[in-house]
Amino acid sequence: MTVTRRMTPPERYHFGVSVRPLLVPKHDPCGVLRDGELWIASRTPEGPATLHLTCTAGELVATGHGPGAAWIVDRADAIAGLRDDLTGFTELAASNPLVHRLARTFAGVRLPATGQIFPRLLRAILEQKVTGKEAHRAYRAICRHLGEPAPGPVDLVLPPDPAAIAATPYWTFHPFGVEQRRTQTLLRAATVAARLDECTGAAEATRRMTALPGIGPWTAAEVVRYAFGDPDAVSVGDFHIPNTVAWALAGEARGTDERMLELLEPFRGHRGRVCDLFALGGIGAPKFGPRMPIRSFARF
Repeated sequence: MTVTRRMTPPERYHFGVSVRPLLVPKHDPCGVLRDGELWIASRTPEGPATLHLTCTAGELVATGHGPGAAWIVDRADAIAGLRDDLTGFTELAASNPLVHRLARTFAGVRLPATGQIFPRLLRAILEQKVTGKEAHRAYRAICRHLGEPAPGPVDLVLPPDPAAIAATPYWTFHPFGVEQRRTQTLLRAATVAARLDECTGAAEATRRMTALPGIGPWTAAEVVRYAFGDPDAVSVGDFHIPNTVAWALAGEARGTDERMLELLEPFRGHRGRVCDLFALGGIGAPKFGPRMPIRSFARF
């Protein structure tokens, strides 16, 4: 089954930067972004699907493949960030010269919303307390091991079925570089994935996720930012973001979560968007001391 839809993006829309966060950097077995085209595989309520998005000559074209083609194409505008609501942000950004400049520079970047919790939760759990390289390496290994071929003409795999993850013993994940603590969190999340999918908004999803042992505000924010396109989601507990915010907004080289939230309060409603703008603008606090080492739990 193939379904196509044509849309008109907003002026100055930047397709590549908007959809890039949907994929794991460098290589994602479930999606690929190249030459102005996005291919991304998904498990929809109507069955497996692969979405193909292209943006040329001021037109965004969405094509869905597979049994879930109609469902994924119906959400294509949200996945591309076209439902991102910037109401009130221009006025908030004007209160700070740096935020104002970054908002103008990256005015074409939109926040995507996939409408699906578990695929992003899988990635967020794997990213807990480790380097990005470690987490992404584990993500690729798990997707290749538990994923299934996705529909469509591109060689992709579907994100792992939560039921398949829940039925997998924890020691299976050890060679993928995931220790028992994160694995047990992942197994708990997979067991209640269907209940999480019933959530209708970021607040409800955050409450349900943080009720699970091993999932805190950082993990929940990383999920709802892209599952629901929540522009106010702040990754409290992040290793770098409090320092970045403190440096960008107060010239302080180091910051705590409490100080970060205090500085972001004038931007409530778009606090996560402000953090994203700092990342897009390459804003970072001065670095001191050694970097976190890259480890391999598979060798322990």
